[in-house]
Parts: sequence; structure tokens; C-alpha cells
Amino acid sequence: MALPEPSPKSTCLVTGASSGIGADIARELAGRGHNVTLAARREERLRELADELSESGVRADAVRCDVTDAASRDALAATIAAAGLEVEVLVNNAGYGSGGLFQELDGDTEVRMVETNCEAVIALCARYVPAMVERGRGAVLNVGSTAGFQPLPRQATYSATKAFVNAFSEALSADLHGTGVSVTVLCPGPVTTEFIEIASAEEAVAGVPGFAVKSPEYVAAAAVEGIEKGRRVVTPGTAATAASVAGHYTPRSVLLPVLRRFYPVGK
Repeated sequence: MALPEPSPKSTCLVTGASSGIGADIARELAGRGHNVTLAARREERLRELADELSESGVRADAVRCDVTDAASRDALAATIAAAGLEVEVLVNNAGYGSGGLFQELDGDTEVRMVETNCEAVIALCARYVPAMVERGRGAVLNVGSTAGFQPLPRQATYSATKAFVNAFSEALSADLHGTGVSVTVLCPGPVTTEFIEIASAEEAVAGVPGFAVKSPEYVAAAAVEGIEKGRRVVTPGTAATAASVAGHYTPRSVLLPVLRRFYPVGK
């Protein structure tokens, strides 16, 4: 099994753990006896979740962290080290999206999205993966998206960042072959979390069949099962799997006009 056995001195670092998929991945890991370190900007929510998970008998630490800030990442690492813990499972879940014509969106917000969705993933992998390799065990879960399998009009930056995460994760998986460290990229479709509202994607998701929209609990369970089985890519549900195939193989000259109609331009 690719998921390391729990131990008193190990922890699973989950970023973006204050809600949604991140919170439910932390619940899945804690339910398997793993200590968890919860990182996000919303400290109050983190502490509530840490209190909840501690009731199952694991160690659950809440650490406020802005993953886009190098000093904040350093402080997070220092807190984990000071507790005598080693990160044996890294879950890069922090991220956000936006919706609208790129030329009408806030440029600073789009740049910060790249820092959150891409730069932070690289920085945290660079910090923790070498030590995992040295120990000969460990697991990385990066949260990508089916949005990363094709360019999405009205979500240009978001789909590009998730294409980056998807590609990086699969390449890193190949780099780590034979080291005892696994890499899994989670590629969900629409999920019923506050992400959709923050990304201003309600109109697009409203047209998605109900069976294709998954709960964060469903996605988190599929993700952790994927880590346990050493899967390189996890696409939770048949709709996400179909979207990944379509995104890979449909010619862009056909796909982009269809997607532009699916993500209508303004009112």
C-alpha cells in the first residue's frame, strides 16, 4: 500500500483544510489513524476541525498559513519540526478559481491564483519530497481538476493552473518510481463546495447533470483510496472519467466552440 502506516512521529499535512475537499480528506486520514496538520488562512475553522478530529484519538494541529507566502510556509514547516513531527503524507489542496472573460477579470487576482494553485504546490513538494525519498516512504496528493484536461473559456487561468498541476504530478510520479514515495493527482469535476460560488461558476455548473456533481465527502474518499492503492490519477465518478477522456482526445477546433457555448459570455 502506498499510504504509509500511521506513527506517533508522522503527520499528514493538508493545505486548504478549512472546508470542502481538504477538510474531508483530513477526516478520511484521521479516520485511518493518521495524525493531521491542518493548514489554511481561516484559523477559526481549522481549530474547529482540529477539535473534531482529535476526538478520534489522533493528533490534529491547526496552523494558519498563507501558502503563497514563503515566510508563512517557512513558519508552517518550523511549527511542524518543533512538534517533532515528520510529514509523510503531503496533500496540496489549497486553491481557488475565477469565472469570466479574462480581459474583464482582476489581473492581481489571476496572478495570485497561479501562486496558490501552482507555485505553492512546487514549493511544498520541494520542501518535503526529498525527505520522504530519504526515508523510503511517503505519499503526495495534489488536487488537480478535470478542468486541467482542456482549456476552458471564461476560466482561462484556472484551467491552465490545473493543467500545470495535473502534468507536474504525473511527471513527479515517474521521477519517484522505485523510491517508495507515491504521487497521486486528484482530478474531480464539479463538487458541491463553496469553491463554485467563489469562482463565480454557478451559471456553468447549473447546466451540469446532477449525477456529475459530487459531494466533497465522495471525492475525499476516492482520493484517499487512490493514495492507498498507489494510483497516479484519480477521477472520481464516471462523469469525471469521461471528461478526462474527452478533454484529452477531442480536437481543440471542435472542443473550444462547444465549451464557449457551455460557458456563455456575459449578459
